Amino acid sequence: MLPPSMKPYLLRAIYDWCVDQNYTPHIVVRVDEYCRVPMQYVRDGEITLNVGPLATKDFFMDNEWVGFTARFGGVAQMVSFPITAVLAIYARETQEGMGFEVTRYEGNTTAPQEKVEKTPQKDEKTTKRVNPFRLVD
Repeated sequence: MLPPSMKPYLLRAIYDWCVDQNYTPHIVVRVDEYCRVPMQYVRDGEITLNVGPLATKDFFMDNEWVGFTARFGGVAQMVSFPITAVLAIYARETQEGMGFEVTRYEGNTTAPQEKVEKTPQKDEKTTKRVNPFRLVD
């Protein structure tokens, strides 16, 4: 049995470094049949995605998948792709990052879409908040 890949750990480390430095992390993905991305933005079989906290919602990156919701042309879309499809991750501002070998995905053939959940609709009772703090003189 092969040891677990370092790739997801390195991706998360560089992502965290970008966010900590107030840089914008971008991921380059080689698109294949497992990738759920907006195909109109794919060029030469690849897509570059802004995965910064301001550009994504419900972002997750585990050892097999990356997923989030983002707006493309003003329309919110769910995006997911296997870690094996990631070509590179870098900071837009400095171009610092790391490239990776792309390998064939051998895991579960369906993306864990349940991780990219839509925000539950809040009813009026749950949106009303009471401030537990009071200003005192």
